[in-house]
Amino acid sequence: MSEDAPVNIGAVSWPDPYTAGVMVRRMQTKLHLWATQDTGRRFDDLFNLVYDPAFLVAAWERVSTNKGANTPGIDKVTAAGVEARDGVLRLLGQIREDLKTSSFRPVEVRRVLIPKSNGKLRKLGIPTLADRVVQASLKLVLEPIFEADFKPCSYGFRPNRRAHDAIAEIHSLTSRPSNYHWVLEADIKACFDEISHTAVMKRLRVRVKDKRVCALVKAFLKSGVLTELGDREDTNTGTPQGGILSPLLANIALSALDDHFDQLWRQQMSTSYQRRKRSQSGMANYKIIRYADDFVIMVSGDRHHAEELREEVVAVLAPLGLRPAPEKTAVVHIDEGFDFLGFHIRRQRKRGTQKWYVYTKPSKRAIQSIKDKVSAKTYRSTRHQDLDKLITSLNMSLAGWANHFRHGVSKDTFSAVDNHAWHRLMRWIRAKYAGKTGLSIKQMRRRFCDVGWRFAHNGVVFTGASSVKVTRYRYRGSNIPTPWTPKPPAAPSG
Repeated sequence: MSEDAPVNIGAVSWPDPYTAGVMVRRMQTKLHLWATQDTGRRFDDLFNLVYDPAFLVAAWERVSTNKGANTPGIDKVTAAGVEARDGVLRLLGQIREDLKTSSFRPVEVRRVLIPKSNGKLRKLGIPTLADRVVQASLKLVLEPIFEADFKPCSYGFRPNRRAHDAIAEIHSLTSRPSNYHWVLEADIKACFDEISHTAVMKRLRVRVKDKRVCALVKAFLKSGVLTELGDREDTNTGTPQGGILSPLLANIALSALDDHFDQLWRQQMSTSYQRRKRSQSGMANYKIIRYADDFVIMVSGDRHHAEELREEVVAVLAPLGLRPAPEKTAVVHIDEGFDFLGFHIRRQRKRGTQKWYVYTKPSKRAIQSIKDKVSAKTYRSTRHQDLDKLITSLNMSLAGWANHFRHGVSKDTFSAVDNHAWHRLMRWIRAKYAGKTGLSIKQMRRRFCDVGWRFAHNGVVFTGASSVKVTRYRYRGSNIPTPWTPKPPAAPSG
């Protein structure tokens, strides 16, 4: 879309993307402020924002710049195709008109099966481009309202929050002086497939009074699925992974879990005096940390305290149509260690001392995942490409992976991953450039290494994961601002 002055199509003035972004952010800030100031407020008259030109333009920017923009739904329309035909404003104009006249109807999502690391398949639902735009606009309207209610213990699919914040809180709770050493780790079984529509809508209506917005959300939940064989299936439960709105709807429903444990914490464990009295009475103190449908409950007490919380979790999830996955639910001690969000967290004695510390490292599965990726890039079928292109590709993959895991005790792991990549690359080079006489180690070093045994070709040097510096992640506690939180006034100079 052009970034010139507002364009007029019919009676509608369409702002350029920058202006639309400013207008949307201003309205979102108001919605968030109103929701924060009045926790019992139910918002009416939101539907007009969903088809507001600024919100639709901002939604288009979100959809068209997403990496899945050119993955089509059942109508085979892609963002690139719309832009190539100069049809962006025409599409947005049609969406706006359909929404205004209540004639907009979501269509079935296209089901795609994606292999998971455990050999099973993940179901993704790909909405049409028009449906994605409407979902994105709905999210722009609803997210600032519900972010006012979401608890600090929730980290997944939320603005300004990330997996590292969840790991940092776990590290803080398991370390001295907190010492929450027992962990109930759990994963919700088929959350996005089985979540109750009734539960989602019930929690949505706590904040949203506008019947047209509620009806639109419900229409997306009930839109159905078109399978790979072309059969239509009804969606009586679940919100399809792949939809822009789905993570927000899942968080709205799963906030019931956060609210339950947060209320217990605030009423019974929020002060050091309360926690100390509970401990003296043989009772446990505990906190939940949730990232989407994965969560852990950190327990200060005994194993049986953590085991008792299983039934409590089951009782809270049941009204949502959900249950913990038995094979992924376990009670462990911090000295045994556990995996969460790709990290392995465990308390160990520091080498050469009698002091114990909690260490965070990449999990075995995460390490194997990047090794498998390196192996795939250096398989015999890739020998047609140039060496410098392969080195560039490996550097990008390894640095991207290492950037995610740099906030941990990861230096030795990075070296081990690089060692695997180096040997794969060495065998790839010898096989590609063997010729009739073969390629000796000495020849390979002379032709393809610059310093020592560091591979390089046409000015491209293999740097690997070790090029990423390991740093400590700053624990931000419950003071993580939303994008709409007013910034404190700057301190006076001088």
